[in-house]
Order: sequence, then structure tokens, then C-alpha cells
Amino acid sequence: MSKTAGAKRLEVLLTEYSFLIGPVVTHDLNDPRTVIFDFTDANPAVREIDPLNPGALGRYIFGAIKAAGAAVGIGRYNEDRILYRSGLFRDAGGARTVHLGIDIWTAAQTPVFAPLQGRVHSLGDNQGEGDYGPTVILEHQLDDVRFYTLYGHLARSTLKSLAEGVPLRRSQKFAAIGDAGENGGWPPHLHFQIITEMAGWRGDFPGVASADDRWRFLERCPDPNLILGIERLKTSGGGSNHEDTK
Repeated sequence: MSKTAGAKRLEVLLTEYSFLIGPVVTHDLNDPRTVIFDFTDANPAVREIDPLNPGALGRYIFGAIKAAGAAVGIGRYNEDRILYRSGLFRDAGGARTVHLGIDIWTAAQTPVFAPLQGRVHSLGDNQGEGDYGPTVILEHQLDDVRFYTLYGHLARSTLKSLAEGVPLRRSQKFAAIGDAGENGGWPPHLHFQIITEMAGWRGDFPGVASADDRWRFLERCPDPNLILGIERLKTSGGGSNHEDTK
């Protein structure tokens, strides 16, 4: 994959300034018990789950997290997901199945923090079934590069406490994870995504892409692990709690 100069520059800066980056949630994402999920067709357990049934999907996800003695599970970036086989994720460009963010599966009302200093770019309540629900996009600046971070599937109360342009400090709490009744119908989790240019979007941005559009979107949406720093995602394995081994 060839990357734009802006995306390459941002990756360099996020690596160079990693010491400035704070956590996005309270949990230690490098706890060895953390479950790294596989939502691809390679995982037979996922093939049996109706992705639009939050009860069934939630039992699978949170059952695996509990069995591992963990507090959190991770859904991977650039993963071609069978979870998105529903018609909700099909448009004129075809089926949108490639995940552009990282999911942090954990309890509703878990606090969400700004990993870097920035400001609120925009807010949205994307209420459609299977959508983000309440969404916040933050704008950041590192040296000469402006970029954005997106937080989807939040608690609706988040939108009442924020406004566009509000400045945020690094590690400042600004949101909480929502439940299935307010987050687009999903089990509680945070969808976290980096975006290099918004291209006119406000309060929303695609979180999944079609196979045909995969590389075009990945150029604009670098790996969120540049901020989250999950060591097991930096290798191809994934560790003993990688769900495709179960």
C-alpha cells in the first residue's frame, strides 16, 4: 500500500511523540489477559452469530472476556469482518466489510479520555441501526500536521456536555461508552479511529470500507494502534487470547 505524504508524516510524528500520548480508556490494553478478537470468516464461532442481535454478539464477546479474566477485548484494524455481512453495510460501492478503526469492548459508562491535547471538531448522533450512535471527533495538531480522532458508540449524555471548538487537555475525560440502546444496537464498546483529513464530514466518518475502497480509506485512516500502543497488535500472532484459536 502506498501512503500519502501526510499519512506518512503523521505516522512518523505519532511514533516520535509517543511520550506525549495518554490512554484512551482506564483499562491497561497491554494486560496479557486482554482478548484480541477475530471477526473474520476464519473464526467459525463468529459465523454462527447474528451481528445485529446485540444479545448474542454480546454474550460471545463478554463471555470470552470473562473467561479470560480480562476487563476488555480488542477488535482489530484493517480486518475484513464477517460481522458486516448484513445489508446495513452494503451501498452502491458494494459490501463494506473492512474495519477502519480499533474496537475496545468493555462495560458501558467506561470513561473515555483525550489521548492528546486538541479540541472538539464535531459531534453527531448517528442513530441508524448498526451505526455509531453518539459520536465525537477531536482535532489535534502535532508540529505541522493536523489530524483527527473519532470516538463512536458513546453514551448519549456525552453530547450534552460538549460543543464544537471546546479545547481538551491530554488525559481529560470527555465521554463515556454507551449501551446497546443508544450506540447503534451494538454491545458496549468504543470504536476508535484516526483520520488525516475529514473531506467535509462532521460528526461522522466511514468506519468500514468496501474491499474496492480499502486502500483509499486506509491511506486516510492510519493504524489507531499508533496511539493505543497495544503491543500484541504489533505482531502477526495476537497472543494466547486471540479468539481465532478458540
